[in-house]
Amino acid sequence: MIPIIIPAYEPDERFIGLLSNLVKRENVFIIVVDDGSGSDYENIFSRVKEMIVDKGILLTHNVNKGKGRALKTAFQYVLYNMSDVIGAVTADSDGQHTVECIESVSRKLEEKPEALILGVRRFDAEDLPWKSKFGNNLTLKVMKLVSGLSVSDTQTGLRGIPRKFMEELLDVEGEGFEFETRMLLATVKKYDICEVPIKTIYDSKENHQTHFHPVKDSLKIYKVLFEKFFRFAFTSVSSFMIDIALFTVFCMLFKVWNGILYATVATILARIISAIYNYMMNYMFVFRSKESKMVSAGKYVLLSAAQMGCSAALVTGAVYIFSGVNETIIKMIIDTILFFVSYQIQKKFVF
Repeated sequence: MIPIIIPAYEPDERFIGLLSNLVKRENVFIIVVDDGSGSDYENIFSRVKEMIVDKGILLTHNVNKGKGRALKTAFQYVLYNMSDVIGAVTADSDGQHTVECIESVSRKLEEKPEALILGVRRFDAEDLPWKSKFGNNLTLKVMKLVSGLSVSDTQTGLRGIPRKFMEELLDVEGEGFEFETRMLLATVKKYDICEVPIKTIYDSKENHQTHFHPVKDSLKIYKVLFEKFFRFAFTSVSSFMIDIALFTVFCMLFKVWNGILYATVATILARIISAIYNYMMNYMFVFRSKESKMVSAGKYVLLSAAQMGCSAALVTGAVYIFSGVNETIIKMIIDTILFFVSYQIQKKFVF
């Protein structure tokens, strides 16, 4: 038996309808989390408690803590009280997921207990709200760009989650809707993602009720997606500043040689120290790598050498081809392109 987790905040009769159909199934256990809906919803949750009395449990937050925290509360219950289950299926309370779709995801989790299962919707459906269609299409493109993950539905709440992954997710940041995005990112290099097609259900294009705030929650999601890239940019800029500062100091120290080699020595020493700083920051702060330091350091050195060679070759060629363009501008453009390429290579292959 795989438990079904349903976080609920201010639900309506559609939630009652879903539960009515679920409790008719044999061998089902439902974990409902009332995420601080308040006294106005006591009647609904009293009915919920009666409906699942023999087939589940109602967990309650005194105040609204967000979908991510509600999911973690349910994960904790499963991990501490259901030692024999292979994982759990999460579903939404707003009527988007049918019992048949929930069972499809549950069966797929039984087939692939080490993979994250996603119940994915069709986003070419005519009755799909435009903000859901636009939001998902934009998010999946951004996710593929920054993480390499390619999924059909980034915002689906119907998921089959392996037990081991649930344990790890308790330590993943995020209390609101952004937690589900962090969940996807947490699979990289660790868990396969398997998609199961599901029905796309909405009451109407404009009147579908949701607690997802299109601006506030979207900003949180994109912050999650871009935070690693921004950390990478910060370490790159700070490495550059350290390199320049050290170069200046070393030039002052070695200039007493009264030769031209002092600049060469200063350049090499400054670059070595700033490169070590950049590598350690990327390893621990940006990518938080689990790769062996020796292995990743070797890859980093090779990448740095290749990047330096490409920069020199491309700048030289571009200066020759575009003879009327300032060399500094050419170098800035090429190095900016290589910066983005380097980010992708470090994310996928180095760390």
